[in-house]
Amino acid sequence: MADGEQRGTTERVLTLLGLLQQRRVWTGGELADRLGVTPRTVRRDVERLRAIGYPVRAEHGTGGGYQLGPGQELPPLLLDDEEAIATAVALLAGAVAGTGDAALRALGKLDRVLPTRLRSAVRALSGSVESFGGGRAPVDPEVLMTLARACRDEVEAGFDYPSGDGTWRRRVEPYRLVASDRRWYLLAYDLDRAAWRTFRVDRMTEVAARTWRFRPRPDAPDAASFVQQGVTSRVYRHRARFLVHAPADQVRAVVSASAAMVVEVDAATCEIHSGADNLDLVLTHVAALGHAFRILEPPDLATRAEELADRLRAAAGPFGV
Repeated sequence: MADGEQRGTTERVLTLLGLLQQRRVWTGGELADRLGVTPRTVRRDVERLRAIGYPVRAEHGTGGGYQLGPGQELPPLLLDDEEAIATAVALLAGAVAGTGDAALRALGKLDRVLPTRLRSAVRALSGSVESFGGGRAPVDPEVLMTLARACRDEVEAGFDYPSGDGTWRRRVEPYRLVASDRRWYLLAYDLDRAAWRTFRVDRMTEVAARTWRFRPRPDAPDAASFVQQGVTSRVYRHRARFLVHAPADQVRAVVSASAAMVVEVDAATCEIHSGADNLDLVLTHVAALGHAFRILEPPDLATRAEELADRLRAAAGPFGV
C-alpha cells in the first residue's frame, strides 16, 4: 500500500472511531454516507479498529448497527484539540487537588500520545502550576492555558483587572499559576508597579500573551508560599501569629489553606499565620481548635485575649454577677 493511501486509510479509520464515540449506534449505511465509502469498506475499517483493541459490536436486524462497547482494556482515546486540552486541565486540577497519583499518571500517559503542538501546551500547564489546599472553583481553561504558555515561554502577559473603583489594564511578567483550595491565582511581576503581585484568575478579562520576552528575575519568591501569605494575611489590615501545641498535619486538617498558613515548628508544635480586619475573629477561631496555644504577635492581642477570657468566665456564672 502506498504511503498516501495508507495515510488516507488511517485518517478514515480515525474518523470512523470518532463517529462511534459520538453516538451510541450507527447503521452501516449511515457510516458509509458520512465517510464517503461503501458499506464493505466500513466493515473492513471496523475490523481494523477491532484489531487494535476497540470492541466494536455489530447488531443485525431492526434497531441494529455498529456500536462501540466497553472492553477489558481501555484502548486509546480519540480527542480533538479542545477535548485534549480540556482533559489535561481536568487531570491537572485533580492532581493539584490532592486526589492521588492516578491523575498524574493519566496526565503522563496523555502527554505521551498527544501531537507535538498539544503536548507542549499541556506541559506548559503542568510545569507552571503549584498549589496549596484542595478543590477550587472552576475557571476558563483557555485562560489557564494562555497564562501557562506565557509562564513557560517567558513572555509578558496583559489583562484587565478590577482595582478600587475601576478596571485597569495590567502588564506583567507571569511567573507561576497557583491553585488554592478555593481559587486559581497568578504570581507575576507587575511592570507598572515594579513589584511582585498576586492576581485572581477568575477576575481577569481580556487575557492575552504578548510577544515581549523577559528574563526571569533573580528575586522571584516561592510561588505557593507568596500567594498563600497574600491570601491569608497581606491583604488584611492586621496580621497575627500563634504557637499551637499540636502537630502541623493535625491543624492543617481543620484549618482552611485560604484562611491561614500552618508552619511546622517540630513534631509536636506549629505556628499559625493569619490576618483579618478584626483580629478578635482570628483569636476565637484559634481558640476553637481545642489546642493549647500562645500569641506570638501582635503584642496587644494578648490583652484582648485576657478580656475575652474574662467575658467567657462571666458568661459561665449567674447573670449580672
